[in-house]
Order: sequence, then C-alpha cells, then structure tokens
Amino acid sequence: ACMLGRIIPHAPSAAIKNARFLTKVLILKGLKQEVSCLCPSPDGLHLAVGYEDGSIRVFSLLSGEANITFNGHKAAVTALQYDHLGGRLVSGSKDTDVIMWDIINESGLYRLKGHKDAVTQVLFLKEKNLLVTSGKDTLVKWWDLDTQHCFKTLVGHRTEVWGMALISEEKRLITGSADSELRVWDITYIQEGKDPDEPESKKSKGSSPRAEDDAEDNETLELDEHPEERLVKCSKVGSIMREGRDRIVTLATDQTGKILACHGTDAVLEVFSVLSEEEVQKKVEKKMKKAKKKAKQNSEEEPERSVELSLQEEIQRVTNIRASSKIKSFDLILSPKGELKIVLLLQNNIIELYNLNLSAQVPQAVRVSKITIGGHRSDVRTLAFSSDNIAILSAAAESVKIWNRSTLQCIRTMDCEYALCSLFVPGDRQVIIGTKTGKLQLYDLASGSLVETLNAHDGAVWSIALSPDQRGFVTGGADKCVKFWEFEFVKDESSVQKRLSMKHVRILQLDEDVLCVRYSPNQKLLAVSLLDCTVKIFYVDTLKFFLSLYGHKLPVLCMDISYDGTLIATGSADRNVKIWGLDFGDCHRSLFAHDDSVMYLQFVPKSHLFFTAGKDSKIKQWDADKFEHIQTLEGHHQEVWCLALSPNGDYVVSASHDKSLRLWERTRELLVLEEEREMQREAEYEESVAKEEQPVVAGETQGETGLAGKKTIETIKAAERIMEAIELYREETTKLKEHKAICKAAGKEIPFPVNPILRAYGNITVSGMLIFLSLCFLLSELEESLLVLPFSYVPDLLRLFNEYIHLGSEVELLCRALLFLLKIHFGQITSNHMLVTVIENLKKTTISRVSEARDVLGFNMAGLQYLKREIEAKDEVTFFADATDRFEEKKRKRKKKEKMVLAVL
Repeated sequence: ACMLGRIIPHAPSAAIKNARFLTKVLILKGLKQEVSCLCPSPDGLHLAVGYEDGSIRVFSLLSGEANITFNGHKAAVTALQYDHLGGRLVSGSKDTDVIMWDIINESGLYRLKGHKDAVTQVLFLKEKNLLVTSGKDTLVKWWDLDTQHCFKTLVGHRTEVWGMALISEEKRLITGSADSELRVWDITYIQEGKDPDEPESKKSKGSSPRAEDDAEDNETLELDEHPEERLVKCSKVGSIMREGRDRIVTLATDQTGKILACHGTDAVLEVFSVLSEEEVQKKVEKKMKKAKKKAKQNSEEEPERSVELSLQEEIQRVTNIRASSKIKSFDLILSPKGELKIVLLLQNNIIELYNLNLSAQVPQAVRVSKITIGGHRSDVRTLAFSSDNIAILSAAAESVKIWNRSTLQCIRTMDCEYALCSLFVPGDRQVIIGTKTGKLQLYDLASGSLVETLNAHDGAVWSIALSPDQRGFVTGGADKCVKFWEFEFVKDESSVQKRLSMKHVRILQLDEDVLCVRYSPNQKLLAVSLLDCTVKIFYVDTLKFFLSLYGHKLPVLCMDISYDGTLIATGSADRNVKIWGLDFGDCHRSLFAHDDSVMYLQFVPKSHLFFTAGKDSKIKQWDADKFEHIQTLEGHHQEVWCLALSPNGDYVVSASHDKSLRLWERTRELLVLEEEREMQREAEYEESVAKEEQPVVAGETQGETGLAGKKTIETIKAAERIMEAIELYREETTKLKEHKAICKAAGKEIPFPVNPILRAYGNITVSGMLIFLSLCFLLSELEESLLVLPFSYVPDLLRLFNEYIHLGSEVELLCRALLFLLKIHFGQITSNHMLVTVIENLKKTTISRVSEARDVLGFNMAGLQYLKREIEAKDEVTFFADATDRFEEKKRKRKKKEKMVLAVL
C-alpha cells in the first residue's frame, strides 16, 4: 500500500504560507518523523527543521529542497538557533546534549554535555563567542565556544527553565520557568574593563516582593576554578510578573529586541515593550527634573542621589491578546511604521494573524486574518466510506465532514455533538452519527442539515453496525443495551414529501457495557463485545445466546467478521488480536499485534486479510489464514483512533491524534514477505545501533565535549563502501603486478583490462572511485564513517589519498579525512615504519595544495573587492551594506551634536 495523501496537511512537512493572501506558498517535504522545531536563517533563504528522531534538515526556501542533513541527537530536537552570520547552527535536544553544526562545511563541530535533562532553549551572544542554554534541570549554562566548556551556571530557579530571551542589546537576560515570574538578569562583560569582584548592581525598584525575599535567586554558581578567567558577570535585578499562573511555553522577542512576548498553556499572549537606552535616559532626565522641581517647591536641597527607573518602567506591559484557542507557538515582527504583526499557531490547527498599533494610547490587538483549512478542530473518532467508494465521512467532537476521496477536498461540514460512531445510510444521501451523550443524529447530505435526533441510549453510543439486508442497523451503548433499529419513511410536517426516519424495534439487555457490535454477513448471528473482556454471540432472530469468546485480559475494543462468516477477529486493549472460528468459538491464533491498545480492526472485503490500528501510531495488515503479519503502514505520529476500508478494498483512510486523516491506496506492486521482514530487521538494527554507546576516540577526554555525529546505519554502510573500494584497490594492484610480469615475459605491451566496476564509474582510477564514494554519503557523517573503519584498511587509504591529492581536486575533503584519521590512529600510524614515507609525502603535498587553494581564494577575493570598488565609484552606490543602518547612525550622531550645542548655549 502507498499513501495517496493527507487530508489535513500537518506533521512531517513544514508549510510556508502567505499571511496576506491566505495561500500556501511552499511545502517542505521531510521524512516520516514529526517536525519538532523550526528556525529561519538570518538571511531568510534557509529554514532549519528539527525532527522527533533527532535529525536536522536545512531547506532552501527558494527551491524547497533539503540541502543539508545532520544526524547527531538520539531524541527529539527541542531548540535551534543560528548565529548572526548564519554560518553556525546550534541545536538542543531531549537527550540533554547541545551540538554545534557548521553550515558551510556541512559537518558537526562538537557536542557540549552538561545538562541533566532536556534542553529547552539555546541563544547566541552576537558580541562575544558565547552560548547560553537552559534546560528542564532548572539550570541556565554559559558556554565559552572558544574553549568549549561551561564557565558559569545560574541556579536561581526552583523549577524547569522553559524559555529565555536576550534584550537591551544583549545586556539583559530574561528567563521563564513554571511559575508566573519572569526573572531579569543583568549581563556585564568582564573584558570591557569591569572588575570581576565589584559588588552586584543595586536591585531595581519595583521588583516583586517574592523575588526580593528569595536570597537563593541571586546566587550564581561558578564552575570555573579560576575566577580571573570568567567572561561575564550575571546578577539578578528583579522580576516581571505574568498574569498567567501556568508554565511558560514560548518566550521570545522580535528581531529588534524592542518587543517581548510570552504565553503559557492557555490562550493568552502577553506583550511587553522594552525601552531602549535613549528612552531610559529620557525618562531618567524627566524624573530628575520632576524631583528637582518638587524639592524647589518644598524649599529643600536638590537631591544628590541619581534617579533610577523601576524594572516595570523599563519593561512595560503593552496588552494581552486572547486567541480563539490554546496557543502552541507564535512569532512577531515590528514594522518600521511602529506596527506590530503577530502570528499565532493554535492547538486546534488554526493560524491567526494580529496587528497591534503601539503608538495608540491604549493599544488593542486586532485580528486581521485567519488561516484555517477544511480539517477538524479536534480528534476524529469515527470514519466511514460511502458505498460507491467516492465519499469519506469523518466525525469529531464538533462537526461531521464529508470529503471527496479523489480531490481530498471537504465538500460538506455539519455541526454535531461529540461523535463516536457513524455510517452511511444505503443510497449515500444520509448519514447517522452516534454521540457521547447517547443520541442518534440523522443528517441529510444534500442540504447539510440535521433531520432528526433520537435519544437512543442512556450512555454513550459506542458502536453502530448496518444490517446486511440494509433495512436497519444495530447500536450498542454504555447503558448495557443493544438496540435494533429499522429505516422507515415518515411524513414531514414542513413538506409534502416523505423523509427517512429511524424506528426502534427490539432491545437486548446485557450485564455489562457494550463496546462493539457486528452482524455476520448472513445476518444470522450478532457479535457483542462487553466490558468484562468477553465477546458474546447471539442469534439475531431469537436473540438467544450462542457462543462466548473469552481469553482477552482486557476489554475487546474492536472486532470484525469475515465476508464468508467463518472467522471473527477481535482486537483488545491488551495489545493482542485473536482469530476465532464462528462455528465452535475456538481460538485459532493469538497475535501480539501492537505495542499499545488495538483501537480498530476491519477485514478487507472478499478476503481473509484484515487491518488493525493501534495507539502505537501504526496500521498493520494481517493474514487470518496463515496468521502472518503482511505489512506496516507508517505515517501517523500519535495514536490512531479509527480507520475505514472502501467497499472495493482499494483504499484505507485512517484518523489519528496528530490531527490528520491519511488516505492509503492499494498498488499493483508485488509484496514479498521476505523483503518486508528484511526491511523490518534493518529498521530494528538501526534502532539498536542508535541506542548503542558511541565509540571512544583516542585522545578525547570524556568531559563536557564530544564528537557531534552519531553512529547510524548510514555511517556503517559508508564505511563498508570505503572498505569495498580498498579491497578493489588491492585486487587491481595485484593484477597490475601480474600484468607487468606477463608483458615483460612476452616482450611486448598487452592492454590492461579495465575492471567493470571502474568502467561503470566512467573509467576512473581506484583512488577517484574512493573519493566519489566518500562524496556519496553526507559530509556531516564523514567522521563517524571513518571512526568505524578498521585500522587494517587505513594504510591503504592513506596511500590512495597520496595518489589522488596530486590531482589537486577535493583538497578540503581529503585534508579533513586525513587529519581525522591521524587524530584517531596517531599511535598506530607513527609506530608503523611502512607509513613513514607515505606520511612525509602527504605532508609536503597537502601543504602545497592547501597553499595553492588559499592563493586562488585570495586572488578571487581581491578581484571581487576591486570589482566592488569599481562599481561603487561608477554608479555611486554602496554594495554589501545596509543603507538604513548608516542613515540611523548619522541621525543619531547629528542629534548628539545638537544636544552638545544646546548644552554649551
């Protein structure tokens, strides 16, 4: 089976939307994993996407393709951040590690270890080569990226630190945790001439009483043994109180740092304005004038002490924005005109755009637009196919939707109560919904209106099944009753024509809650699943008891009967699927189906194959005759609640907690079970490889740093390709010696036969083939591939490098691989006398080749600088500079000069 598409496009792909025209601009298609983090590059041309499996992909927003892939984390990526130039990317993960990646070189630089729980935020300091990280271990760590070690740890938080933001030109740090307090820290750079031992700055007035009472909030733990080597001093100056009482989910600023916003687990976004240094100075001067005037009026001496602003005056609350649902994430941008644009991603699959006029006396946020697609706002709990395989019904807590299978478009939406089960009425013109409140709702699809509502059960209607003769249906509910219904036509009061209605015929009272009901195809038997973990079979005509199927340890949540009425398959919360015979009620086989509860089960029409859906986010196909697992359909990221098969058996639609419906189509491609088993074993092996401990590198201290990459199945395959190329090199070397001996004995030149493998690569040399194979795998995995390469292949690899580097191409790649091999095998290489001449030759060649490459690069740079100066002189324009920044700088200098002139006057 292959997936045709997703009716609600959400999960392993990132969507770029135009907020003005409410249109989808670009979809960045990823792998099967769920997206966990996003970060745009400073130039706006690339987007870094973090996934649940720990991988990171960098997409080009121009082409929509993934240019770079990084694999280093073992768990979901929780934080991403570019440096101000866009050349480096830092990532934090649930595996507690922080990894620095080189975007230009497409490789990992190093891994920083220190947090004891998941990393929640990472921030670069633009002015200094420093990194700040926060985690769920309640710590904020400061890292010196030059020496790659943690030199300071802030321990002033009682609970997890969920977010951080830098404001006031990186001179203040704001942290948010699980309480309603935003802690504000002053950052002082020691290298700027500050004394490390000077007393902490006085606390700002107006800080919260709670913060003043907490002496431990001001503590900073210095992990460096040498105080003189400290780079920054960080002291707490106060707190800003939020209105929300829950934990911080997102805390961020706009690009200018003038606006600060945060939100918790509710639907309120709190917006704050941060005053710049000029605005602070103006306010201080204004306060000073007022104080002098007041002192003059009271005939007092002028105040000698300087006036200070309180923290609440420096960071002012602007407004609170209440969204239509819980906020999941947000972003904001401040336009040059002073208008703030805010985009909110909500929990119910809606994106809202707000405008906020900051210049108004009372700023009020106005919702400008809303991006919403045809999907549900809550989890879909029931699905059904129409008899012609064209329409799909999906129902959730708030609405019933009808979809066109071929176009994947929603063609009808109807409001309903919390739906649990559904079916198409024969003729496909009406649908019936069973609700959580025990009602049956009949809808007409042509008008999209609710035709009739019946109080069917005293509890939830858990299951509904259409009778094979299509004259009625049966329902089972939480009131321990199974009720039989028939269709009938009644006269409508509002029109002359008759309309369809439902008529209650019979009732079957049971001792336990009914979870699922199913008819046998010949309509002689009725299977009823009960809360006591059994399935009871009754005769339909007399309602007499026939069989009891017991064996499950937990209640049976789903079941289905095969088309010929010989088999019944039951799926339970105990994660097992049992296949029974309907003649004697004997259990043919019990299968361990899923890693969590089996939520839905249905047979493929006219076959003994059936599909199951589980809470482990997987859909599996089984053979009820051979008791074999056929295939697994992976695509959902959370619990799969239900599925439905089309009457012709060609399509499967599934609904999940990840807010998506997925449509799968049966292809004509042959399915070989041995290949499926092999793929499953490879996937299991890859998981086991990822969980293994990483190999120890000789000379590496097991402290705060480590290698950025990780061992994966791809790095192992890459190492195997290198070994195959070296084996080929050895064979070709032996053949060449034998060929020379034959030519010498014959006294004439005989053409040397070209190896078919080398001919396939275009008659290249073995060393060229090796470099080609090295380029085939990702550059970010180069070190890990060489790390798993046995040393017996290293001498030949060095000889091949020596041959190929003379050609002058791929110098950077060869030097990178060569230096890494020397680093990890230094002792064995230096003690091998056979490699002395090879190393000496490599030393001379690499130095000369690198010098040539640097000369070419320097020449090109000088040429570009010359062309730049020529064009600037000719057209009187400035390239590679932001004219607005220069204009602002000139304006600032002019104002400063005017102030000085006024002061002199």
